[in-house]
Amino acid sequence: MAIDERLLKSVIAEVLKEMNATSAAAAEESCSEGMTITEVGDAQKGTNPNEVVLGVAPAFGASQTKNIVGIPHAAIIKEIMAGLEEEGVACRIVKVYRTSDVSFVAHDAAELSGSGIGIGIQSKGTTVIHQKDLPPLSNLELFPQCPLIDLETYRAIGKNAAKYAKGESPNPVPVRNDQMARPKYQALSAVLHIKETEHADRNKAPKALKVEFK
Repeated sequence: MAIDERLLKSVIAEVLKEMNATSAAAAEESCSEGMTITEVGDAQKGTNPNEVVLGVAPAFGASQTKNIVGIPHAAIIKEIMAGLEEEGVACRIVKVYRTSDVSFVAHDAAELSGSGIGIGIQSKGTTVIHQKDLPPLSNLELFPQCPLIDLETYRAIGKNAAKYAKGESPNPVPVRNDQMARPKYQALSAVLHIKETEHADRNKAPKALKVEFK
């Protein structure tokens, strides 16, 4: 399916204009999406071999509070944590500011994790399971089609990350595939990534997060 580049740029420009006009309201609503996120200092390298670190991208739970198809970030976090807990593995949550690239967010999380396993998630929902000894652009599992990731899949991602942390070799999480997802969500995905990147700060250290659900 051919994509008209001029039309795509026009759509992106219009959506950006709308998002900029409502950015203050979105920030005010960030605490009404089912959770409150508080930074509690610089994230430290873990020593617990029975933990997985979940790294979220710069805008997660702040200027953006839902993924690309409207699933609240609070629900996503709950499901990932539930998957980890079902396998008896602890979860620590950090915010990675230096980049909006999900592979590097996940790799930074893995490097902070006592088990060497990390999960990275962008605000739009794209997710990666990573291992600290792998190159940043490699990974254990990648979930690139964020419009197709439902809560059941996020829970399964948590379970698999926990299994990697325990030294197991789980089967990859099943993912749906839809060739129409890319053209349908391409403009919105680009906009959300641009807005995420605006919050990135390569000089800012990862922050430990305290997450409270409502």
